[in-house]
Amino acid sequence: MAKNVKALKLPSIDKGTPKAPVIGVYATGDPRIDQESLTRAQNIVEIVSGELAGQIVTPDGNAVDIVYTDVLVDSESTADLVAQQFRDAGVNILICLPDTWAFPQLTTISLLQQFPQDTPLNITCGNSGPKPGVVYAQALHGAISQYGRMVALNVGSWPDTGLKPKPTKATIDSLIDWCYAAVTRVALKGRRVMIFGHDSMGMETALAHILPTRNTFGLEITRLDMKLLADMLSKNAYDKKELAALRAWIDKSVGKRLELKTETESKRFDQSLAMYLIVRDLMAELNAVGGGFMSQLEWGSDSRGVPLPVADLMESLFNSTFDHNGAKPAQPFGTEADCQGLLTMLFMTWLSGGNPPLFMDFRKVWEGAEIKALAKKLKIALPKSAPWLKKGVVDGNNSGSASLNWAVKPGSKPEAAMKKIAMPIADDAYFPGGGNSVTFVSPAGIEGIAGRLTYCSLNNKFSLIWDEAVTTSLPAKLEKAMCNLTNWNWPHTFLIPKYASMMEYKQYAPANHLHMTWGLPIARLQHWMDMTGVLNCTPWAARPSFIEGVDRPQPLVHLLAGGETAYKSLI
Repeated sequence: MAKNVKALKLPSIDKGTPKAPVIGVYATGDPRIDQESLTRAQNIVEIVSGELAGQIVTPDGNAVDIVYTDVLVDSESTADLVAQQFRDAGVNILICLPDTWAFPQLTTISLLQQFPQDTPLNITCGNSGPKPGVVYAQALHGAISQYGRMVALNVGSWPDTGLKPKPTKATIDSLIDWCYAAVTRVALKGRRVMIFGHDSMGMETALAHILPTRNTFGLEITRLDMKLLADMLSKNAYDKKELAALRAWIDKSVGKRLELKTETESKRFDQSLAMYLIVRDLMAELNAVGGGFMSQLEWGSDSRGVPLPVADLMESLFNSTFDHNGAKPAQPFGTEADCQGLLTMLFMTWLSGGNPPLFMDFRKVWEGAEIKALAKKLKIALPKSAPWLKKGVVDGNNSGSASLNWAVKPGSKPEAAMKKIAMPIADDAYFPGGGNSVTFVSPAGIEGIAGRLTYCSLNNKFSLIWDEAVTTSLPAKLEKAMCNLTNWNWPHTFLIPKYASMMEYKQYAPANHLHMTWGLPIARLQHWMDMTGVLNCTPWAARPSFIEGVDRPQPLVHLLAGGETAYKSLI
């Protein structure tokens, strides 16, 4: 036993901060290769690291740290050295950029074994012949895949010769997509979401699935009783000056489109605003990355109790990239405590670099023939070539959670969005507690991915059912009639899926809620599913199994294990 050794007391800190993703970039080498080739390999590391710097951001707008080393991993000893460098820098994501031949077990495998099993690893190389790094990349990729570990191979392109070869844009873009998936995987592991209330209105398709969520994503779900929020409202546990500022911002931005007929209705609306401030502060206290609120039935719909105002605006503000204080990160928030909806929006928001999510009911799916019949009834002439007439359209709308950003096109200013928004009194049949809904119609031309996570107890796996989609608009009279057929006073987004037919869309909806995020490349989503083991579910007859330049290449380990589903079931 060692003598005179004392335990070390750590210094005090004010508040714990969540783990940050850090990307470590390195290259391998072979001591037998000429110095010029080794210098070129070192330069590639610096060049690619520079290309990545500032390109990968978290939803709060902060750039992910990119660190690199000029030590070439060419042996077990240099693998130990680089591993130490990366540990000291907090690296939890690895990128290998080989440009020369090397020996897999002596180099990257020796490095990789010093990191947790689920540390994301990407091998990006040029298709260069002189030394050649692509041969090493293939050997390493195959070796790692054989022992069942996930690894992504990105065979890109940079010049065969020259000391400072510049990778093509496509090479870097593919790497950036993978980085976003890795950052989403790493940054959210160990984080938490905050849910008010219990099961989502009895919807089994929206249950929290605490253990699978923890085991699959590393996410914790903090569950709070809605009584706490009711009590904090009753105790005025919020900043009254900030409430006044929030109300003044709404009054100015929405004006007469805010429907308030009595002083009682005005006070209820203020309660709705106070709910946002209270829940925001609770989420900040918990370092929560997202949230949800059950509402129905106990909060605002059960007349046996004391119904309280709807949470529509609160939910919309969380999902938006602005509020009365200006720009802020979108903080995914699920209405009706829909945890699977929340998780869908959370991951898509992170994968897109912070773009606002849309929460909607999978409400009314219009076949082309149904649209024609309604138009005929209304005596509306229809354009023959309209895609919504040929393909059909989905009317997505829900009483809460609709991000205010979706009232306008991406890149629009908050002021423009608020001019498109109205806040009528909530439907008192659904919500006897009163309050105000948020309503708008999304503009045409917003492209993104629409889908939803789901879960099956038979294989204990999450799946993501998704398709590309675009928003559309219809003739004003027809659009108004379609909105009135469901709920006119809720937000509406008319959606056309790219590959799914309307029959398939109706048949394979995993739940009554649907979610969409713009600016999300498909390859990012697929890389993330590879890292998390989420099953990729696109049952659309019209979609090819692989679209080059859109999909990421299937990981080799999937093929070796008998296919994607087989591999993910085995892990």
